[in-house]
Amino acid sequence: MSNTPAIAHFSARLSFETDVSDVAADLLAGTPGLVVVDSRSRESWDQGHIEGAVHLPTREIAARAEAMVPKDAAVVTYCWGPGCNGATRAALEFAKLGYQVKEMIGGFEYWAREGFPVETASGVTRRPVDTLTAPISGAACAC
Repeated sequence: MSNTPAIAHFSARLSFETDVSDVAADLLAGTPGLVVVDSRSRESWDQGHIEGAVHLPTREIAARAEAMVPKDAAVVTYCWGPGCNGATRAALEFAKLGYQVKEMIGGFEYWAREGFPVETASGVTRRPVDTLTAPISGAACAC
């Protein structure tokens, strides 16, 4: 029995999805051309967002992306969390415009739960690491 369909499926997922730990590592490393896009509403953005992210709600991507995001950028979209498909819809909009794009699985929820920096109008903070999502030591899960 061939594993070809499974190989194709999981390879495709890794081509178009990333996780919060990988995004955090790329941001920390200053990966050239990376643009992280928060596709949520203004109210959600104001409540907290990834430090350095660009705020571009999904409904505005078609009209505003080219003015805000370089065409050669490696775009990563995120929304609230795993129960929301907003990042998927946002990634689709960027793909339609010809961008290289990935969806950040886990969304803002897992970003905050894993203790990565959250920016608000009052500054940058970090929540305590949720032991159900990441090792307390801050070390990578090594998966």
